[in-house]
Amino acid sequence: MPGLKEELMVFVMAVISGAIVRLAYRCIACFRNIIRHNLAAIGIEDLIFWIGSAIYIFVQIYHTSDGSIRWHFVLGVVLGAVLMTGFFKTVGKSVQKNLHA
Repeated sequence: MPGLKEELMVFVMAVISGAIVRLAYRCIACFRNIIRHNLAAIGIEDLIFWIGSAIYIFVQIYHTSDGSIRWHFVLGVVLGAVLMTGFFKTVGKSVQKNLHA
């Protein structure tokens, strides 16, 4: 049975994994703002993103927990995505404030 330190490292890796997935989707959203897409292209991009994200998360679970899905890994991924979303909002507000100053 893994110790507390190992479980904490698994949780940290899960948070980082969630943040990376959220960052990747934000990059796709920025790309869509630069180059307009029709609905079919957006659907294909989203499908590729979700398949890629599923593979990435699966590999992270495999490497950190030997393929065992644990509740704290799922919680960590969600927390990482939420924290990254909050980071984007904070940076966006800061940029808007500096542009209008």
